[in-house]
Amino acid sequence: MSESFNHDDAIIFDGLIVSNWSEAVFADMRRGGLTGANCTCSVWEGFRDTMVNIGHWNHWFEVHGDLIVKARSVADIRQAKVDGRTAIVLGFQNTSAFEDRLEFIRIFKDAGVGIAQMTYNTQNLVGSGCYETTDGGLSDFGHDVVGEMNRLGMLCDLSHVGPKTSRDVITASAKPVAYSHCLPMGLKEHPRNKTDDELRFIADRGGFIGVTMFPPFLRRGIDARIPDYIEAIDYIINIAGEDAVGIGTDFTQGQPDEFMRWITHDKGHGRKLTEFGPVKFPDGLGSIGALANLSKGMRAAGWPDSRIGKIMGENWLRLLDAVWS
Repeated sequence: MSESFNHDDAIIFDGLIVSNWSEAVFADMRRGGLTGANCTCSVWEGFRDTMVNIGHWNHWFEVHGDLIVKARSVADIRQAKVDGRTAIVLGFQNTSAFEDRLEFIRIFKDAGVGIAQMTYNTQNLVGSGCYETTDGGLSDFGHDVVGEMNRLGMLCDLSHVGPKTSRDVITASAKPVAYSHCLPMGLKEHPRNKTDDELRFIADRGGFIGVTMFPPFLRRGIDARIPDYIEAIDYIINIAGEDAVGIGTDFTQGQPDEFMRWITHDKGHGRKLTEFGPVKFPDGLGSIGALANLSKGMRAAGWPDSRIGKIMGENWLRLLDAVWS
């Protein structure tokens, strides 16, 4: 068993957090030794409301500058580690904010948005989500969006995207793409989980897989413990290889019931898409501040230091460098 991995000294990067942002959450990021994270600032919102959300973030960067800093590059993330702060990568879980204007992508990139999920659960102008009855694939406009994201250096995320649309994006993109937060269908049947073939397809084409621990998608649901999360990561490593995998917890820390209602309805207010039930993260990982327990669990599972370091953050930074450069 590995004994030498030091969580506090390592690069720890979370591929997706969608918490109820506050000073308490930012302080918990520091408590958990989090070097950086993809933090959701848009889901169903259009251009204007997303810009308002980014304005909130810019305020938080000023007020809580001792805890967090905006990251536009991998160098920024590594510098945040040196400075004892958490690097925030602004991310979208939908392309709704782009509306029907390619030039908006540049505006958001300039504002610090480094990652955008192509669809969120259902249909938009780009393509189909994983809960859409008919997956029509990537639209012609979607092809233009992928091209512009490639050109500007913005990661295409496919976590909530339908299988055909995902495959189209993987094929169309000139840069690596990612499932930033997903789990394997091989451990639990769920529309949000990915089949072995889907995981292999993205990995074989240079893509990346962030593994989530969102309870409804784990094999044992709310009864899951840290070894169950590690089981899921291992499952995906066995398909994709340990260089193409990281974590994407999907922490919803502090989010009220109204938020859960909003994200589980089409466009936030339409038909109900899914029923989560209680959201209880695995025992020992109930908050961002407990992330060190994950690396401890990896040690207990007999993982070598090199694998722990890759999965906990270094793989993410290599991917982001390839996309953003």
